[in-house]
Amino acid sequence: MVEGNGILVCGELTEEGQVAPMTFELLGAARRLAPEVGGEVTCVLLGSGLDGHAQEAIAHGADRVLLVDDPLLRDYQGDAFVPVVERIVRERGPALVLLGQTMVGRDLAPRLAARLGTAVTMDCIELAVQEGRIVATRPCYGGNAHARYAFVTSPAVATLRAKSQEPLERDDARQGQVERVEAGLDPAAVRTRILGREKQQAEGVRLEDARVVVSGGRGLGGPEGFQQLEELASLLGGAVGASRAVCDLGWYPVSHQVGLTGKVVTPELYIAVGISGASQHMAGISQVKNIVAINKDADANIFKAARWGIVGDWKEIVPLMIEKVKALKAAGKLRA
Repeated sequence: MVEGNGILVCGELTEEGQVAPMTFELLGAARRLAPEVGGEVTCVLLGSGLDGHAQEAIAHGADRVLLVDDPLLRDYQGDAFVPVVERIVRERGPALVLLGQTMVGRDLAPRLAARLGTAVTMDCIELAVQEGRIVATRPCYGGNAHARYAFVTSPAVATLRAKSQEPLERDDARQGQVERVEAGLDPAAVRTRILGREKQQAEGVRLEDARVVVSGGRGLGGPEGFQQLEELASLLGGAVGASRAVCDLGWYPVSHQVGLTGKVVTPELYIAVGISGASQHMAGISQVKNIVAINKDADANIFKAARWGIVGDWKEIVPLMIEKVKALKAAGKLRA
């Protein structure tokens, strides 16, 4: 057993105020580790208007849910979240604190670890217990290798990559304890304020949640090529991604960038069109098992990682793929 009192999962809420899917993935990972770590799986939810959210967490594996409901926690602010989570960790004494590799987790995890005087591993894809220590595995060198880290301090703090963990099947019959915890925040301590939001309109499946991603690179030759990629992605029920070069050129929104400095995606199928396969881009798809590469350069690096490769002009290949998918769907042999 690992020294400590169970596992603490820092859950997240969506912008719409619902429990984020990442929370269920974290609870699934915690539930599988619990027999070796010992103690309860506790989920802490910070926000405003949390009524009804506790049962969601319990149904997905939490033994106990801590609700910290305060208007100051409506939006993520490091000045507000960090001291609240720090206090809860010190009071509960977990062996492991889990967060998502999200915008919130990337900011909260290292700051929390620094305050607790412990270590943090970011962007993990696996956690295990070996010889009484928690061991974290994360990709390194652009996804070309895996590094393993053993914690010698407590609690261990780790962020998990989205889609690296399977959530438990929802069970509404599960029973758990619910506690309301006071935030105890001084409004003067929150030094920043959100004055407004500007949302980019997006349709279809989110890039991070898509089962199929069709991405375009500089080999498309211009922004007009993305119209066909969007059509193919729509037919497959997927989302469209782009390389950094494309986003830097302004051909496609930066919010769709895949790679080391963009988003990490883990779809079941990744179709790379006109993408050479630079290490920065490959870091964003290192966990994808089924890559289809379309490139007229037979020596392109992307082919080394692809399960299927097509050497040729995308302008000829993609339209044929679109027509084939349409035919399969019309025949009832393919569902998005």
